[in-house]
Amino acid sequence: MIATVRLDDNLEKTLNRISKIVQKKKSDVIREAIIFYSQNIEQNKKSRILNAIEKTKDIDKKDFEDFEGTTNDGI
Repeated sequence: MIATVRLDDNLEKTLNRISKIVQKKKSDVIREAIIFYSQNIEQNKKSRILNAIEKTKDIDKKDFEDFEGTTNDGI
């Protein structure tokens, strides 16, 4: 697939600079940037899901402990 990307002057300079530093074609730098961005998004999504699970576990544990306290109060 061929894709065309319009870059402003600053981004074009950045791409040129990175390309020279890593000694890769600009198209390779762009491809690697897309892969990096994609992996970063996936990792961020996984982290948010894991954090939500941990919060849910903590809330469930507190609710269970509260419930256990009411069942053990002799009523």
